[in-house]
Amino acid sequence: MKLKQRVVLLAALLVVLILAKVFLLDGGEGSAASRQDQRAFQRMEAGLRLRRGVQLDQTLQSPWEVAAQWVGPREVYPDETPELGAVLSAMATGHVERADVGYKGTQLKALLVLEGGQKVVFKPKRYSRDTVVEGEPYAGYDRHNAEVAAFHLDRILGFHRAPLVVGRFMNLRTEIKPVATDQLVSTFLMQGNNTCFYGKCYYCRESEPACAEGEVMEGSVTLWLPDVWPLQKHRHPWGRTYREGKLARWEYDESYCDAVKKTAPYDSGPRLLDVIDTAIFDYLIGNADRHHYESFQDDGGASMLILLDNAKSFGNPTQDERSILAPVYQCCMVRVSTWNRLTLLGNGALSAAMRTAMAHDPLHPALTELHLSALDRRLESVLTTVRQCVETQGAESVLTEDRMKLSHP
Repeated sequence: MKLKQRVVLLAALLVVLILAKVFLLDGGEGSAASRQDQRAFQRMEAGLRLRRGVQLDQTLQSPWEVAAQWVGPREVYPDETPELGAVLSAMATGHVERADVGYKGTQLKALLVLEGGQKVVFKPKRYSRDTVVEGEPYAGYDRHNAEVAAFHLDRILGFHRAPLVVGRFMNLRTEIKPVATDQLVSTFLMQGNNTCFYGKCYYCRESEPACAEGEVMEGSVTLWLPDVWPLQKHRHPWGRTYREGKLARWEYDESYCDAVKKTAPYDSGPRLLDVIDTAIFDYLIGNADRHHYESFQDDGGASMLILLDNAKSFGNPTQDERSILAPVYQCCMVRVSTWNRLTLLGNGALSAAMRTAMAHDPLHPALTELHLSALDRRLESVLTTVRQCVETQGAESVLTEDRMKLSHP
């Protein structure tokens, strides 16, 4: 073959590769990867609708054993979980054996042990659904319904990195106080006819308790991850200073991502792409408070970034905090699988999927229509941001193949 013919052939191949990337960018279904993502999306849609009060069928295992076996280095639960409804139902109704103040942190919560020895975290209701939390994007108390909504968004995005969460109504007098530690009981008080408690945490105050309606308190229950998977805490590279007038480096250094890429564990492995996935997730839910994050211990940077503590979300449906997307627009890279999923959720499909996913929950409706509309609006901003990156840096540089094998022990 003559040199000129070879050059023409190579140029043609290059055009085909570029067109394939652009086809992916436009939500096409031409490549094997995009077809794989399309099938995964269809499986997700088929499995969204969960029923209340279901029980495990044809198994000798407890719901806690089933959920524990799901956990692996790259997922908290698998893509297909027919038992998920039964596990969530057990979390929402299981008998409480013990209750104590929450583990250390800034926000009020209680640590419960359900029948069978399963630990869960109970976060009480502090706001009505339509309350708008003004101020900084990380302002206000934790939102229990945000934990529920964030878990289902994790399912819809196909990340599978958030612990299981369900809404629950708890009778403080009959379910909690009889099995509570002295430390927790000492924080109970009455305001009129309502039973309240203020627990123990950095911001917990007797003057700011969480109160039930009468004796029944609405809240969220988060399943504790198995003890065989101990957690390791990391400072988020795009964390905020939380000090007025003092900016973090990423807020003024346009080349900040280049420095991050040279630092372990972001210089190799999946961690940086996990951070970018998480930035998209946090932007959608309005969470600007992820100053730290957790992974599994001794992972060498290979395990997932676990999406814990999402309660500082869905505070203000009119506020879109673009700085949350800094890892996306500064690094200009995103997983192809994430991109494909996001494009499939456009044109209102995201809010529709959220309605379906959360319809089973005892807290239904967990989100107002304003928050659901905000999800669709913010998704369009994410898509626009990635497209702008492609325009300036090219699809091959921005869209990154990183399909991690979801191995289990």
